[in-house]
Amino acid sequence: MAAPRTTTALVIPKLNGQFELQEVRLNDIQPDEVLVEIEAFGICHTDLSCATGLLPCRPGAVLGHEGAGKVLSVGSSSIANLSPGDSVLLSFSHCESCPPCLSGHPSYCHSFNARNFSGCRPLPVLPDGSIDSSSLKSDNPFTDPSYATFLTPDTNKPIFSQFFGQSSFARHTLVHKSSCVKVSPGTNLALHAPMGCGMQTGAGAVLNSLGVKAGSSIAVFGVGSVGMAAVMAAAHIAKAKTIIAIDLQASRLELAKKLGATHAVLGDIKDMKKEVRRICPPVGVDYAVDCTGSVAVIKSMIDVLGTRGRAATVGAPGFGSEVGVDVMEHLTYGKEYVGSCEGDSLPKEFIPFLIEQHAKGNFPMDQFVTFYDVKDHKQALEDSHNGKAIKAVLKW
Repeated sequence: MAAPRTTTALVIPKLNGQFELQEVRLNDIQPDEVLVEIEAFGICHTDLSCATGLLPCRPGAVLGHEGAGKVLSVGSSSIANLSPGDSVLLSFSHCESCPPCLSGHPSYCHSFNARNFSGCRPLPVLPDGSIDSSSLKSDNPFTDPSYATFLTPDTNKPIFSQFFGQSSFARHTLVHKSSCVKVSPGTNLALHAPMGCGMQTGAGAVLNSLGVKAGSSIAVFGVGSVGMAAVMAAAHIAKAKTIIAIDLQASRLELAKKLGATHAVLGDIKDMKKEVRRICPPVGVDYAVDCTGSVAVIKSMIDVLGTRGRAATVGAPGFGSEVGVDVMEHLTYGKEYVGSCEGDSLPKEFIPFLIEQHAKGNFPMDQFVTFYDVKDHKQALEDSHNGKAIKAVLKW
């Protein structure tokens, strides 16, 4: 079957505007790319943060980083593990050659930001991950069509694309090989599309970044889809004893308790530290994870940690955000606060593991995934914004 030259994509014509379905042109496939026909994609908070301009983006962008579909073709025979017809879930892009990638921590790839947020094919980088401007093919790669995977259909102008190596808000897309996770032919692609970011981020924060131990206590701040993943991983995989779900929406707290949380606390409570210490006396929780990206919530999360407590942030507040820490309390309690990007996951191993856990009943993400036809994207976005849909997945 001949590769399509044009396809339909969900485009954000202007930042902080409305998404629209538009026709875009596919560029020529490169040796390190895979052409994928997308069957479904999740809507993640990071997509929305880029669409509003909080995170790096440009008008006319094709976003999306929780794609799922079938391989149509591969760019070269060197991509030995993928063939036409293979089912794939799509995750983040990484170089596969820097020390973090080689040691099994690709979410800390030295060129992670350049590869996932630049809106173009991988740019040449220096060893520290910064752009190597001397090796660029043109003065401005963002206006050079050769760096884009999508082009405008009439003028062949470059579109902000290959977001997280995939830009999966499209029916067909050119994906960097590092973003592809091959899964079994019978995998429910639509259900498991969110594995590529949200699910592995929440679960990975608990299992990989924090290393939550059996019988311990953990507070999860924000139980949207990422927080729900953290709750399920803590309850059913890590076997934590006390799991405190914290959110502003009572309906989400009710679901979190069904999925494994032992306690639920409304986020607008006057004294969060006092309430958490009441639940986990005398000094607070062993672990905590923030899924909101709110600086104020991050501060509260650190405050509720007990002796030698460990906390992680997975929510993205935007570059330049800072949080204050009481240094003496941090010191005398032996607290730790770490960042957790993509749950410190190795997608090719961790995503199949989570699919297996779902099959065993330990990761019941089907309880909060809502499916929409792609033509109903406005309803999906509205439901995501108002909390009606915890995880919206759009299907072609």
